[in-house]
Amino acid sequence: MEPYDVVVIGGGPGGYVAAIRAAQLGLRAAVVEREELGGVCLNWGCIPTKALIHNASLVNTLKQAKEFGISFDGLHYDYAPAVERSRRVSGRLVKGIQGLMRKNNIDVHRGTAFLAAPNRVQVRPDGPELQARNVIVATGGKARSIPGLTIDGERVLSYREAVVLKDLPRSLLIVGGGPIGVEFGYVFRAYGVEVTILEMMPHLLPLEEPEIADTVAKQLGKQGIKIHTESRVLGVESLEAGLRVRVAGPKGEEALEAERVLVAIGFAANTQDLGLEALGVAMERGFIQVDERMATNVPGIYAIGDVTGKMLLAHVASAQGEVAAEVIAGHQPSPLVYSDMPRAVYCHPEVARLGLTEAEAKERGYEVKSGVFPFRANGRALGQHDWEGFVKLVTDARYGELLGASMVGPEVTELLPELALARTLEATVEDIGRTVHAHPTLSEVVREAALASLGRAIHI
Repeated sequence: MEPYDVVVIGGGPGGYVAAIRAAQLGLRAAVVEREELGGVCLNWGCIPTKALIHNASLVNTLKQAKEFGISFDGLHYDYAPAVERSRRVSGRLVKGIQGLMRKNNIDVHRGTAFLAAPNRVQVRPDGPELQARNVIVATGGKARSIPGLTIDGERVLSYREAVVLKDLPRSLLIVGGGPIGVEFGYVFRAYGVEVTILEMMPHLLPLEEPEIADTVAKQLGKQGIKIHTESRVLGVESLEAGLRVRVAGPKGEEALEAERVLVAIGFAANTQDLGLEALGVAMERGFIQVDERMATNVPGIYAIGDVTGKMLLAHVASAQGEVAAEVIAGHQPSPLVYSDMPRAVYCHPEVARLGLTEAEAKERGYEVKSGVFPFRANGRALGQHDWEGFVKLVTDARYGELLGASMVGPEVTELLPELALARTLEATVEDIGRTVHAHPTLSEVVREAALASLGRAIHI
């Protein structure tokens, strides 16, 4: 059998994109996937959670119906149909990817891949052995746990069990205040679950600017979510109706009880039982080490996505997949700039960021000037009855170049592309400020923040 030009191990947002790009470039490509195409993102993460978040937002809006002049008796909301809808959304997208595989003549082999050699991929348990001139490892990640808090899928959950949970608990303790923790907390609280979030760092969303995190914490608190920062789990014991978790925090040691616990402290790479160690593929803390071309230290073996530990985001995995495919095809794509990759959190209010924070910019030696503009002064936000938050732009004071953006507020994740393009084109805040934005739109806040960094904000 003629060897494949590239075999991709894993059909998630990195893997299937890499295979499609390879096919577009005239390469013969195959994907090995042990579960469903789309990976964690489409099946267990990004997509179904956003469907659930939309349901939760509708529920919260209905709770405020009187504000909009709407009244009714006997409001009832059932969580199980929301989960079922989220599964239908995921299923539809998975079928779409299956169609893309057929359209691009990409062979999909079902099973678990094992690298018998740099150019030989066994599909286990009973699949074929594939000959490959190049291999791209795109096996993603899995939920991490902590000592003494073992994920059993029943009382102690990972995101995977939580996203399909139809029978909601009365109370939920979430360990980890990052994006996964706050998103699930927002969803479950909307449906009446008593939610407590534990975060080991000084504030929720530790990778975000403190003022962004403070705004989120304040709004989640108003929704009834209890938040414990600078807190870590010491141990857990089973009760008849749930769990008792011992926690060390600013107030000392205390015990918190909940019917279920969700562990949301991050991911570990899926690198076990692939044959990587025997081939001498370099790894650090379990993540595969790659260069800017996505190449490992072993010729012909590449890695992309969460398994590299670069940035554990679906769109980053897709971008890496395109780079790897283009390198294999003999092209020289531009290296990815990870600090410029957009990131988003879909609780309410939403959080969006790209580029450098103010602290990071100062650490790199920039003379920094920031511009901040609140949604409270924006007509569209007021009209939507959703005005908490702001846009903050971090700029180089000498040249006016946009260095980064941090946003919290209504639909801010949809405001990212303008700023991402600005970073790509090395635009200045003067450029953004001179660009006419439609009125009334939320995007006007971006322009006003740019003007604020120049001391020329109009509406504040």
